[in-house]
Amino acid sequence: MEFLKPRVTDKKRGCDDRYVAERRRMVAEIVAMSHETGGYAPRPISEKVLSVMAAVPRHRFIPEGMVYCAYYNRPLPIGHGQTISQPYIVALMTELLALDEQDNVLEIGTGSGYQTAVLAEMADRVYSMEIIAPLAAHAADLLGELGYANIRVKTGDGSAGWPEYAPFDGIIVTAAPNRIPQPLIDQLKPGGRMVLPVGSWSYIQQLILITKTMDGTVQQENILPVSFVPLTGGR
Repeated sequence: MEFLKPRVTDKKRGCDDRYVAERRRMVAEIVAMSHETGGYAPRPISEKVLSVMAAVPRHRFIPEGMVYCAYYNRPLPIGHGQTISQPYIVALMTELLALDEQDNVLEIGTGSGYQTAVLAEMADRVYSMEIIAPLAAHAADLLGELGYANIRVKTGDGSAGWPEYAPFDGIIVTAAPNRIPQPLIDQLKPGGRMVLPVGSWSYIQQLILITKTMDGTVQQENILPVSFVPLTGGR
């Protein structure tokens, strides 16, 4: 598959439609919430991330009956016991990755494909894994329909990573394991970052930033309490 760089301004993404004002209000809520939780991110959420959040059509990634609340700053169910993350958390996790346009990113938990689309606007290539086959198929079809050609989606156990395309500049996990999977640490490039929630589904989890230094040392930083669905597989 040939990868092509997407453009945030591409109208096919839904930038020039009736939801523009709602996306702007959503971004304003993200900014306000980032002030309320100040100090968690290594720096304020950047204009680059905010512009992507203002461009990606979140209403395309949720069930049709819930479109009216597509741009509320809250998680929403997408079926199969899964959710689309709260927009603030999507923005924060994306910011923590500190991506540039040359980076290759591994996403564990494709879900609806919304976070995947945000990553695709920030990075060169996105490799996304989803263990629930119907979600993976639907997300792949939708992302293709929206014109994203720099994304590859695979059905499989994300706790084992995707060795074929490792190492990765960034890894993002959108479901919570009880502990950090060692294969993901191994597949993180020196100088890379990984963001993931860790903890039991029945307790408060911690959003964690993992940084691998150039000599391979792994550093860990707790960011803030979160609540994610559990990461399945690897059992």
